[in-house]
Amino acid sequence: MDAQYKPFDIERDAQRFWEKHQCFKAIEDASREKFYCLSMFPYPSGKLHMGHVRNYTIGDVVSRYQRMQGRNVMQPMGWDAFGMPAENAAIQNQVPPASWTHQNIEAMRDQLKSLGFAYDWSREFATCDADYYRWEQWFFTRLVEKGLVYKKMSTVNWDPVDQTVLANEQVIEGRGWRSGALVERKEIPLWFLKITDYAEELLSDLDHIDWPEQVKTMQRNWIGKSRGVELTFDTRGAGGEALEPLSVYTTRPDTLMGVTYMAVAADHPLARSAAEDNPTLAGFLEECALGGTSEADLATREKKGMLTGHTAVHPLSGRELPIYVANFVLMEFGTGAVMAVPAHDQRDWEFATRYGVPIEPVIADADGQTPDLTAGAHVEHGPLINSGEFDGLDFEAAFDAIAARLAELGRGEVKTNYRLRDWGVARQRYWGAPIPVKYGPEGQTVPLSDEELPVSLPLEVTVDASGSPLKKMPEFSDLGEGWVRETDTFDTFMESSWYFARFCCADNDSAMLDERADHWLPVDLYIGGIEHAILHLLYARFFTKLMRDFGLVQADEPFQRLLTQGMVIAETYYRPTANGGKQWFNPADVEVSRDDKGRPVSAILVSDGQPVEMGGIEKMSKSKNNGVDPQAMIDRFGADTVRLFMMFAAPPEQSLEWSDSGVEGAHRFLKRLWRLVAEHLEAGTPGSLDSGSLDDDQRELRRKTHETIQKASDDIGRRTTFNTAIAAVMELANAIGRFTDTSPQGLAVAREAVETCVLLLAPITPHVCHALWYELGHTEAAIDATWPTLDESALTRDSIELVVQVNGKLRARLEVAADADKESIEAQAMSHENVQRHIEDQTVRKVIVVPGKLVNIVVG
Repeated sequence: MDAQYKPFDIERDAQRFWEKHQCFKAIEDASREKFYCLSMFPYPSGKLHMGHVRNYTIGDVVSRYQRMQGRNVMQPMGWDAFGMPAENAAIQNQVPPASWTHQNIEAMRDQLKSLGFAYDWSREFATCDADYYRWEQWFFTRLVEKGLVYKKMSTVNWDPVDQTVLANEQVIEGRGWRSGALVERKEIPLWFLKITDYAEELLSDLDHIDWPEQVKTMQRNWIGKSRGVELTFDTRGAGGEALEPLSVYTTRPDTLMGVTYMAVAADHPLARSAAEDNPTLAGFLEECALGGTSEADLATREKKGMLTGHTAVHPLSGRELPIYVANFVLMEFGTGAVMAVPAHDQRDWEFATRYGVPIEPVIADADGQTPDLTAGAHVEHGPLINSGEFDGLDFEAAFDAIAARLAELGRGEVKTNYRLRDWGVARQRYWGAPIPVKYGPEGQTVPLSDEELPVSLPLEVTVDASGSPLKKMPEFSDLGEGWVRETDTFDTFMESSWYFARFCCADNDSAMLDERADHWLPVDLYIGGIEHAILHLLYARFFTKLMRDFGLVQADEPFQRLLTQGMVIAETYYRPTANGGKQWFNPADVEVSRDDKGRPVSAILVSDGQPVEMGGIEKMSKSKNNGVDPQAMIDRFGADTVRLFMMFAAPPEQSLEWSDSGVEGAHRFLKRLWRLVAEHLEAGTPGSLDSGSLDDDQRELRRKTHETIQKASDDIGRRTTFNTAIAAVMELANAIGRFTDTSPQGLAVAREAVETCVLLLAPITPHVCHALWYELGHTEAAIDATWPTLDESALTRDSIELVVQVNGKLRARLEVAADADKESIEAQAMSHENVQRHIEDQTVRKVIVVPGKLVNIVVG
């Protein structure tokens, strides 16, 4: 055996072996328990970042571990390839998005392969492949037929320069994130999927999946089930004429007697009618059309309004209430109108304070008194005041009583509502899957037939910032005889909402899914960032239920267990710039001085030797220039070192702080492991292990071996805390290093320990373990080896060490028989010389024996 650890040769040879023997190709096998492990697939940006490496290493460790447990494992990989980044790159580099995307896929696939991930590459696809999205188009046409899809006018964030709809997060301080243009709120026709039809099932089924509670809570809040009252207010025009009633929904009917004004959205029919003869109000409506439509944007926006001249009639008191148009009310949320209770809603309070509207409390404070409203609204529940016959009722009683009165008057009813809105799936962009619909000369809207699918996206196009080129391509949209094809494309969440199912049967060119989907689904473990906790995961759950209801799959949920990995973070360094900004420097270009405890105290830029500021630890990002190139680390240390560091530095759910010294430490350990095996092989040939005739040192090492098996099995298999499993293996390696017995029996015990180290690390550092397993004389590959078997009898001890405390302070350590009773342990502890010294001349008040751990003698 070569005494030198040569990671690049080792990794090349292992990867060639796995590829030659198709080790990771998954075949359906009903005789074995299946395990479907999936990491969220990447956008093909062209380069892996450390977040990718961490995510995919976690999945690979689990996959390899489950394979060693005898399970039939599938771990596929593909590409979430549609989306705006490709269009931006096309504009910047003057290349078609398809070319840019496929070049990036080639580069990233090579990087993934260099890390030795156990992917079944035969199942690979990109969502921009027509062979993939054709089935999405096919399914959409079926959803149209079933009435689960509709098209309606919808208010969106519109960028007038880029000529496209923007997501809420793409609106920054009221402007388009790329063009900088003032964003408009515009009504355009959009396609929607009826996710609200599944709101209750999406909510209740969260109880049946093994997901982090934080993610479940985020989904519950997004679905937002609430019980409230929908009620109507009669309305009157400025001349007293009756207008259409105003409908509102409230979860706080207990505050109804505190309503002092009504507020409607700028695009509410009542607001539009009021503005017809009011140029000032019409101008305000135009002002409201600027800015984003997110709830976060509404919460922080300055509260503005204008009177319509109309009034509403309180359904119980008959009081007339002014109706305002307010910029914090949107038509797409609820009914587009709210009953404003400024005493008990902070937003309403801010508006009323600005415009001098009365603020009238109807809920008492915790002391049963009128609340102090000088600094803000009183939003807690409490007994009613100033509410006539309802005074003194608590929230529940008031809810029921007021709801009953409104129902009696024909003015309201109790309703369950959901915050969830139907999913708008249309985008006015080019780089996406075309929506399979055509429009006729007489206004017909018709889904395309199966014979007309797929609608393939034209690939040789010029993309600029003036909107989708599809809208300027009659060769794409014009079907003849007055028929035109839809030029909107699908939201890219559509592609990521069912890709996990397509992996099960990616080679089927005649159906969306087949029986293999039922073999593999649901995914047993899904791994990805918590930033996808709501939309991607919610849409994937919804799509699964749609596919189930169409008989395509049997599963109710896509992902049985979810692991959300933490971020990879690193130090940041910068210098202030003349314009008040910051110039960020990559950590690789900075030299850091540290104190004797390893804490950074100062830093200089290597290129000029001048100081740089330390900006603290932040998520690796391009904006802070603190990313570490995974490829550079692989080229320097090898893939196994990078994998080992990633798994050892922190538990998966926590943030991982990048550390160059930590990577170097991982590399040193692998060299030591290699040397440990080499030295063991040089020591001679082991005999047959006879566990019944071991001496104390041999028994101790064997106990350590099986304690490590026990711990690593639990840490990896149940807890997914790879760092503690690795730490246990490192301790075992240290114990092997201290074991000097070279007798045949000693070498047999050492061989078991060494092989255990190799197998326990095989999921984490598979290349070096592949080589070491062969060096240890095995003819089958480590990838086909089974997980070490725990020998419970090896864990038994003849004696154990206990600590002895006097009044809680350590005074002695005792070696006692493992089966010693309480009395003999007490006697041994009391007779110890150092214990005697600390209890003499004092009264022993109590002796506490904690079996297997300690004895505490209480004196005084």
